[in-house]
Amino acid sequence: MGDVLAGFHTVWEFGTDSVLIRFERGIRTPKLLQALGERRVPFEALAAVEAAPGRHGTVVLRAVPRPGADPLIDVADGQLKEGNDPYRLVLPAERELLAEYYAERIRDALGPRAQEPAERHLVTAPAPPLTFKAYDGKASFDGRAVSFRWFWTGASSAKWKAGDQYFPLDELTGVEWRSPDAAAGHLRLVLRGTDGDRRPEPDQDPAAVAFGMGYGLVHESLPFAAAVLAAVRAKVPAAPGRHRVPARPDPGGIAERIRHLGELHQAGLLTDIEFSTKKAQLLAEL
Repeated sequence: MGDVLAGFHTVWEFGTDSVLIRFERGIRTPKLLQALGERRVPFEALAAVEAAPGRHGTVVLRAVPRPGADPLIDVADGQLKEGNDPYRLVLPAERELLAEYYAERIRDALGPRAQEPAERHLVTAPAPPLTFKAYDGKASFDGRAVSFRWFWTGASSAKWKAGDQYFPLDELTGVEWRSPDAAAGHLRLVLRGTDGDRRPEPDQDPAAVAFGMGYGLVHESLPFAAAVLAAVRAKVPAAPGRHRVPARPDPGGIAERIRHLGELHQAGLLTDIEFSTKKAQLLAEL
């Protein structure tokens, strides 16, 4: 098409087989959209497009991705607030006819399988490395594995007993994201061979990080989850085996963790053997 359609905080640039969606930077632009920057969406990734009246004298042009086409939308699973929807273009109401025109143009460009789920991701996920802070730990993804390093101020005794975690992609089958805007927000890795009905609560599960006020923010944790899901679905090769992280331990941090283990031991939450074993593991990292 070769046209450009500029709305509030968002610009759609039309190509012959895709639309490039660019999000402006500014205090009024939602942080998730700023974090995404821009996204190229092939028309084959779309199921439909609609134009409808919006609020306060606006018209909204919204594309609907096919299920399975966009890892960000898949992992969000309907939890995104309207303002964070990367497929919405808000225009002044006087441009309603223009919105209808482009909606019809996009419909004409949709593929013959637009109403079917996509067999693979067609929209690129945010690229690793990615990190974010949850309430009980720091999550990192380097493109090959996900690691969780627990915070002594927030992690449960169950997570401290388990130790910092490292999950190569070949151990994963998916990722579960629950928005920090709702109760019990968290990011949980779905491990191969696990029973989904018997998983512990996120704050007790070493395969999950729990969110909280000011932690696991949408613009940080959702792109992270989408990147992990995309890598798992693409079956990116990962080094076999599992080991503890990080590679460069902080002596002060290890001392603090040993102190916290001592508190758990004194409180009766760790046995003598568990305390001695975990302490030896930490000292071996120095």
